[in-house]
Amino acid sequence: MTTDITKETPEAAAVPPPGAAPAKKVPQGHRRLLTRRDRLILGLMAGLPTILHIALVWVTALASIALAFTTWDGIGFDSIQWVGLQNFKELFEQNPQFWPAVQHNVVWFVVLILIPTPLGLFLAVQLDKNIRFSRVYQTAFFLPVVMSMAVIGFVWQLIYNPDTGLINSIIGANEPGKYIDWIGDPDLNLWAILVAASWRHAGYMMILYLAGLKGVDPSLREASALDGASEWQTFKNVIFPTLRPTNTVVLVVTIIEALRAFDLVFVFNKGAEGTELLSILVTNNIIGESSRIGYGSAIAVVLLLISLVVIIPYLVATFRKERRA
Repeated sequence: MTTDITKETPEAAAVPPPGAAPAKKVPQGHRRLLTRRDRLILGLMAGLPTILHIALVWVTALASIALAFTTWDGIGFDSIQWVGLQNFKELFEQNPQFWPAVQHNVVWFVVLILIPTPLGLFLAVQLDKNIRFSRVYQTAFFLPVVMSMAVIGFVWQLIYNPDTGLINSIIGANEPGKYIDWIGDPDLNLWAILVAASWRHAGYMMILYLAGLKGVDPSLREASALDGASEWQTFKNVIFPTLRPTNTVVLVVTIIEALRAFDLVFVFNKGAEGTELLSILVTNNIIGESSRIGYGSAIAVVLLLISLVVIIPYLVATFRKERRA
């Protein structure tokens, strides 16, 4: 007796039996088409912020650059007069406040990079050890960063008050004839304000460095410990070199903070003698008693150019790193 056994091929198995419903094909790369409502919502979500950004940032920046070559008192567009480079010439040669303002901005940067930045790094290293109540400490140190500059200025004005202030009360300089005017003295006011700025900046640097430390590979620490390295040697030779990207961000952020310093100084004494800054000069010339919008715009352009000298190399390095990745 012979039995014929026919082997079923995949092609035969794929053919449905007679009378059976055909199998539904699964579309390859199927994507859901956006409805008109979806397009409208996406257009509003992307379009409105873009329009606001262009109007409030790019248009105003280009307008400031154009006004830097004119004179205008801000009353009517008919009073705008083209003067070329006259505003810049007056700024560099005839303004006695310009170069002191530049010097104060440089001092601001040097102080921020030498005092609160290392302090922020130290705090970040300590908090990275997962000590007890580390969340509470992080919140306490970062609180000045989220506070309004007006509030910070008000708090430190109470501390610096020559009559009832905390500092003068502690050192006994709150009696008649012994007052120390921390804000009114041109030799002291800039340094007093920098203490308040450093108090805020340290918390900012702490968060940046803490984020960088969380990205360090734990195996590097373990390998260093197995080699018998001390905690300081591990940080100096292993951890700190890996923080190079964070150090670049910290440097750029600190330079920008030094260039745009305005709020704290304006709250303290509105940029009086001893605390002149480029941002204060811009404000005083544009919205001051004698409005010189063209001249103030020229100062703003100089401040913009100084900022671009720092920002452009950072952006170029960042884009090159992304392309290599």
